[in-house]
Formats: sequence, structure tokens, C-alpha cells
Amino acid sequence: MSLPALLLVHGAWHDSAVWQPLAECLPDVDVRTVRLASTGEDPALLGDLYADSARIEAVLAEIGGPTVVLGHSYGGAPVSQTAGHGIVRAIYLAAMMQDVGDTVLTPTGGVHPPYWDVHQEDGGLQGHFGVTGPVEVLYNGVDPQRAAAAAASLRPQSLASVTQPLTRAVWHDVPSSYIVCEQDRAIPAAFQHSMAQQADRVRVLDSGHSPFLSHPVELARLIREEMAV
Repeated sequence: MSLPALLLVHGAWHDSAVWQPLAECLPDVDVRTVRLASTGEDPALLGDLYADSARIEAVLAEIGGPTVVLGHSYGGAPVSQTAGHGIVRAIYLAAMMQDVGDTVLTPTGGVHPPYWDVHQEDGGLQGHFGVTGPVEVLYNGVDPQRAAAAAASLRPQSLASVTQPLTRAVWHDVPSSYIVCEQDRAIPAAFQHSMAQQADRVRVLDSGHSPFLSHPVELARLIREEMAV
């Protein structure tokens, strides 16, 4: 049985290069990536949640066929916001799986997580943020050299991307899976389990926040299994 295409959507501060170790473990899958507009070198040019969703939709149009979309961390928000054209399953990997009207910051009452380095403008809704202590927060369990290289590549993320509300939630319309990362220091596993209650299928991985770097073989196996459902 041939598998659908797989579109990988990175989280805050990252870009599509972070997926390479995982993609190498899926040589028989048509793996695509997208570079989100909300992350970039110049804080003044960063896009928002809706721009990220538009970029995902553009890649889906290029694929032009059945696609499983996987969002990691913040990436779950633009995945949810994306119209379901061609999407046959949405996979949330230690990701924000929220409903219409929610923002990424809704669960915290608008309070920024302590590891965010926030630079606010226009009353707090505009600006950008980085991450402090990324090796400890994002890359626990990752090979030290690989973790250091990943941390060095991180770039600013727009505040607009985490303060704009979802106007749709694709998981209402297509089958969904949630992969909980039990050792996550960025999004606590208990919170992931609470969001995962909305998914049709829940899988668990004994890893930190970035299993595509720490456990790519195990993660590839889980993804392949979810793609085949």
C-alpha cells in the first residue's frame, strides 16, 4: 500500500532544516517541508499565524494529492488553521492542538512561558520573542553537538503568531493523531495529554521536546504507523 505525502511543519524559532534526520528515516515517503513566515532573521519582517497557514496551504496545493500534515510545538496552530484541502490526517507532535477562538497563549491566560525572551511592541500584541536555555528546554536527550548546532540556528518568532485566534480547527474535519513526548521540558506532558484527548489516536514517545533530533528512528516508526491508518 502506498502512503500519502507527508508535510512537516516546524515549531517556533526553527526552520525546515530541522527535519532532515527524520526525513532520512523515511526514504520511501514523499516528505515535504515548509518554512513558516513567523520565524526569520529580521524581526521587522516576520509574518503571523495566518501567513503561516497560507504557506502550508501553498505546499498542499503543490503536492496536489492526499497528504498527512504533522505539526510540531507551535506548528500545531497553523496546521489547525489550515483548510483541509488534501489533508487525510493531522498529526500533532508535542504540539498545540486547540479549538476555534484559541490562541497559543490561551491556556496560560496570555502569560508568556518563563523561557521566552519577549520583546513587545504596540501594547504587547506585536513584537517578537526568542528562547532562553534552548539546549535544556528544547533539546534534552539530543546529542550535545547536534543540540548546540540546533540552538545556534534558532531565530526570532513573531508575537502575532501566538496572539491571533484560530478561525478553524482542521482536526474537526479530518482524522487526527497526537504524539505525546513524555520527557518534554517545553510543553509539559500532562498538558499534552489534556490536548490529546481531542485526537482520534494517541501515541507516546519517551523523549524530550525534539524527538526528530533525539529519536528519529522511533519517531519515524510512529509516523509511518499513523500514516497507514
